[in-house]
Amino acid sequence: MFDTADLATAFVISALTALIITPVIKKLALKIGAADKPDNNRKNHDGVKASLGGLAIFIGAVAGFLYLQPSHPQMTAIIIGACIMLATGIIDDILNLKPYMKLAGQLLAALVVVSSGLIIDKLTVPFFGTVYMDEMAFVITIVWILAASNAINLIDGLDGLAAGVSAIGLFSILIMAMIDYRVMVAYLCVILIGSCLGFLYHNFYPAKIFMGDTGALFLGYSIAVVSMLGLFKNVALFSFIIPIIVIAIPVFDTILAIIRRAVSKHGIANGDKKHIHYQLMKMGYSHRATVLIIYGFSAFFGSMAIVFNSGRMLTSVIIFCLIIVGMQMIAELAGIVMQGQQPVLTRIKRIFGAEKVK
Repeated sequence: MFDTADLATAFVISALTALIITPVIKKLALKIGAADKPDNNRKNHDGVKASLGGLAIFIGAVAGFLYLQPSHPQMTAIIIGACIMLATGIIDDILNLKPYMKLAGQLLAALVVVSSGLIIDKLTVPFFGTVYMDEMAFVITIVWILAASNAINLIDGLDGLAAGVSAIGLFSILIMAMIDYRVMVAYLCVILIGSCLGFLYHNFYPAKIFMGDTGALFLGYSIAVVSMLGLFKNVALFSFIIPIIVIAIPVFDTILAIIRRAVSKHGIANGDKKHIHYQLMKMGYSHRATVLIIYGFSAFFGSMAIVFNSGRMLTSVIIFCLIIVGMQMIAELAGIVMQGQQPVLTRIKRIFGAEKVK
């Protein structure tokens, strides 16, 4: 059973720790040169901003962790992997690592996790039942950890975006964990959500500090591991797709980025300003409005994941269709469908009699 008092206390400890420590990290970041400079090709901010804010998120999570002291057979490996991912981000924020070096750090963290036995060993698929991964389990687990880590990293382009989207995704997992009585998953979600929100106070537009790769890689890794502890172990239909729905926006944006860069031969590791958040701003939405729109869609997908997780076959199919429609809507809002056309949004506008969908 869950001790709600412990969960609430851990949340407050993590949030307050991240809230208080972030200004200290900001001073440290500027002192050691971990700062983000404006770049018309990729950045969307004015002036030099301190990076390394993810360290505050990590410290906040550690504070809550020490209070709850959760126990799990693979906890040591999970912690070591988190520290490796954090260290990779810190070094990159300071020295700007080459892509292959950053990938090597992420891969090492993933290898530590899979070597401990924490793997995606089976998936529940409709009509096929339980599918065992066998020798592919290690590969699939590593790919999932790398994919989630880089998805959060790629969406970290506007003030408060990655921290907010991560918190929303983790909150969705928390609800599912409480429904399924997965205490360990709930503990980890609570401390991560608390630390994200504590940091978000300083990171929301206009941001005083960025989380940098330090935070994006750590949060992506954490979401991947937490979902492996809970969502991939679920017996629900489509269990393989539930974790993806939780972070649908970052995953969708990552897939589009890979396709876009492959087609243009731009190089997958090279950044650009064609991500969903930049496209929304290009369509005329303000910085704050763009972030809130993506928050809204993230909450929608998180809600769909919760229903999806406990629904029957018919419900799951309906939810899956709604998810596809949601993807189409955000793609249309971002102006990346059929040269800016909005067929679904236009139809919705006609149905509700709205004069303008904006």
